[in-house]
Amino acid sequence: MNNLGSYAQNETAGMDELNMEIRALVKSSSALNQIKENWEEQKKDLSSVLEKNRRLWTFLASAMMEESCPHTHDVKQNIVNLANYIFKRTNEVLLHPAPEKLDILITINMQIANGLSGKA
Repeated sequence: MNNLGSYAQNETAGMDELNMEIRALVKSSSALNQIKENWEEQKKDLSSVLEKNRRLWTFLASAMMEESCPHTHDVKQNIVNLANYIFKRTNEVLLHPAPEKLDILITINMQIANGLSGKA
């Protein structure tokens, strides 16, 4: 394992689930924004970054369906609805790629990360 991979593994080892979710949302936003800002050079990475974001939202939506999930019914439903929107938007971006179409995905990820961290 390289030093960076070792650092990343050590960094997340002590995190609770909430902080890992926040970190994953911010990281995904950053990757999407990097493609948006450097479209011509990085649009080749679009499908893999969108797939990672889709997997993240699949995880978040699945977590809302767990009996042990502490959130209210309304919060759970809102997260599932957002996940469905993310999936639909991801398909639209894959069918007709354009950098400006990433804005809403970036914004949603950051708003949820901020809300989870108490910075709403």
